[in-house]
Amino acid sequence: MTKLQRSRFLNLRRFSIFSAAVFALALCSAFASAQQEFANDEFALELPSVTWRATARREGTHQHTEFVNGDRNDGFLRVRKEIVDAGVTASNLSDRDKENLSFSRPGYVEGKSDSFSGRLSGVTMSYEYTAGGKPMAGRVYYLQADNRTVYTLHFTGQRDKLLRIRNQTDVIARSFRLK
Repeated sequence: MTKLQRSRFLNLRRFSIFSAAVFALALCSAFASAQQEFANDEFALELPSVTWRATARREGTHQHTEFVNGDRNDGFLRVRKEIVDAGVTASNLSDRDKENLSFSRPGYVEGKSDSFSGRLSGVTMSYEYTAGGKPMAGRVYYLQADNRTVYTLHFTGQRDKLLRIRNQTDVIARSFRLK
């Protein structure tokens, strides 16, 4: 290899390494900017992509914030604060909800429950049901804030779509924190 060929080879190699580094940096910043944080007076959480958006909904005299992943069928999140008797655990609340869901959701099929840890710890419960003839799924995170407070993060959506964003639902639940 001549000096000129070697020089061109080294320049090409440096350019390739530099280009790869710039691309990796751009990719990282794109992913970092895709995450957004939502906060209100009570809690804060991270929304892992720009397709998630907060929507306000009035329920009686209370104003609730809900979250939609593009379309409600692609992913819908409802956050609720449950005041419970002292000693009632997230697992107890999950068991109560399983019974209620079996009566209120057509085609209800119980899934599994697991322990969960993030900024707040608790349990998760998954289930399937039908709505309008479509297979749907639900995943509920029961996060114990203290011995009398449990926050529920209730995700629903079409079964295949909710399964695809499972990592996003986990990220949201792990990031959930009280203010």
